[in-house]
Amino acid sequence: MKKILLMGNPNVGKSAIFARLTGTKVMVSNYPGTTVEFKKGVMCLDGDCTTAFEVIDVPGVYSLEPISKAEEVAVDMLAEGDVIINVVDATNLERNLYLTLQLMEREIPMIIALNLWDETKHKGVEIDHEKLAELLGIKVVPTVGVSGEGIKELVSSLPDTAVKIKPLTDEERWVKIGKIIRETQKVTHHHHTFLERLGDLSVNPLTGIPFAAIVLAFTFGMIRLIGEGLITYAFDPLFELYTPFVYLISQYLGQGGFLHDILIGTLIDGRINYVESMGLITTGLYVPIAMVLPYIIPFYFFLSLLEDSGYLPRLAVLIDNVMHKMGLHGLAIVPLFLGLGCNVPGALATRVLETKRQRFIATTLMAICVPCAAQSAMIFGLVGRYGITGIGIVFLTLLVTMFILGFLLKTIFPGVSPEIFLEIPPYRIPYWSGLFKKVWMRIRAFIIEAVPMVLFGVLIVNILYILGIIVFIGNLMSPIVTGILGLPEAAIGALIIGFLRKDVAVGMLLPLNLTMSESIIASVVLAMYFPCIATFIIMLKELGPLDMLKSTLIMIFSALFVGGLLNLLL
Repeated sequence: MKKILLMGNPNVGKSAIFARLTGTKVMVSNYPGTTVEFKKGVMCLDGDCTTAFEVIDVPGVYSLEPISKAEEVAVDMLAEGDVIINVVDATNLERNLYLTLQLMEREIPMIIALNLWDETKHKGVEIDHEKLAELLGIKVVPTVGVSGEGIKELVSSLPDTAVKIKPLTDEERWVKIGKIIRETQKVTHHHHTFLERLGDLSVNPLTGIPFAAIVLAFTFGMIRLIGEGLITYAFDPLFELYTPFVYLISQYLGQGGFLHDILIGTLIDGRINYVESMGLITTGLYVPIAMVLPYIIPFYFFLSLLEDSGYLPRLAVLIDNVMHKMGLHGLAIVPLFLGLGCNVPGALATRVLETKRQRFIATTLMAICVPCAAQSAMIFGLVGRYGITGIGIVFLTLLVTMFILGFLLKTIFPGVSPEIFLEIPPYRIPYWSGLFKKVWMRIRAFIIEAVPMVLFGVLIVNILYILGIIVFIGNLMSPIVTGILGLPEAAIGALIIGFLRKDVAVGMLLPLNLTMSESIIASVVLAMYFPCIATFIIMLKELGPLDMLKSTLIMIFSALFVGGLLNLLL
């Protein structure tokens, strides 16, 4: 099967065109670096798929001289392509043509998708695409990836042969680009729109920092408000309807015994308690569905809104100086922000950073100081009963730890921190259909991946308790947990299960009726001491065994130090 490579600069809409060509559901966002590894799909040209192409969505590059791991992947993919669809940002033609000429020098059959065609009208840009095709000697098709405009013509115009051009020097390429731009593009004056003025305000430190504070405060305030509303008015009533069915099973099993303990768990004062019973069909379902999912839904909605509007690159520029204090640059905010949803895509997103040292620091800081949405929801449940004070101390501790630890890692692991090289996309009104599709994909991934893991975690907890293993390990860890951290011995089981699934671990702390200080210490230590098993596997793959070992030691030492310090202060 022939292979089509989708290649172009970052944030030109390759993933949207990939989704149009293959029907594959992919994440599309309004910031560079959304695609950090290549994705594959199949495009059928007839009903029974006898004529088909394998389409590969390649990470964005500005040239064929890679400066990051994601760009190395893109350049390596060139050896496998039979046809290239060069996706070009029509609103930034001059910059995009540099890569176009480099790709043409490889003598691979190529066609240009002149994407974001609809935005040229708003920016006063006029492009004679037929003249552009004539000058380059290859077909040029105006497209709008998110709406599908031009995709049919693009597919029907795929070339079979390459246009041969002689290799050019950098200077010769820019001379040729200048000539092409003069003959094909006309830019007329247009007044600044509201979104353009807002864009200017949000990168100016004087106005951008208050704007960022308002955006983040509003976002997390709404997540909590909507999450609590969903629990009260939707998920708790749903479980009330489910409860008689669970009592029926409990009575059938004789309200006790091994199978009852596994499925239903322990009856609290003769009643089922969805938080404390710890059965597969009680706590195992209630925690992910009725305690975590209500916060996951609004979190992913607002995260997608920030991504698609184009705010994240502006936040990256705004905090660039601060991130340099930690050996990073502003673009590191993207993996840290994604980590607030789930640490797995956050760890993968560190590929947008240029050096191995940057990726090590960013991944380690995310694993220690950025709790995922599921864990944050459970922290709200555990510490929220003490009001904003308890929650504030937990997240402020993690934030302060991130800055101090980042500074220490920068000092301990010396090296160069490259300057940020980031294109700021224009603010865009989100394409709502695509945004809701992305939210649904993320929620579905949570349900498919998290619910089985929670059920497995609850099963392991029950088996370990029945076999007495948690009591045995608890005795070994007792001096650390009760002495240094000041937590009760009963919290040891939760710390052990935290290796598997942290939201389950925090949920196990709920029945212990911890004091405010104990709840804060337990939440902070659980967030910091080790990633969940899924994040651990990705980190091992991205960092390698030696750096993963270093990262693990930093996590454990940091968790014990910060937990012990909180025990002394609170």
